[in-house]
Amino acid sequence: MKQLLAFSGIEPERLELKWVSSAEGPRFAHVVTDFVERIRGLGPSPLRTGASARKAG
Repeated sequence: MKQLLAFSGIEPERLELKWVSSAEGPRFAHVVTDFVERIRGLGPSPLRTGASARKAG
């Protein structure tokens, strides 16, 4: 899937898969927080252009 994203011009870092048990609440929060920070660091999605990018800002 990451190769397909790269081929499409989307950073492969925008995809991540982690297995987290329902009993691992703190770990889930940590995984999601880290991922969100990395995505924000990448900036806006290359798929967002024009009006859709302005609405998200």
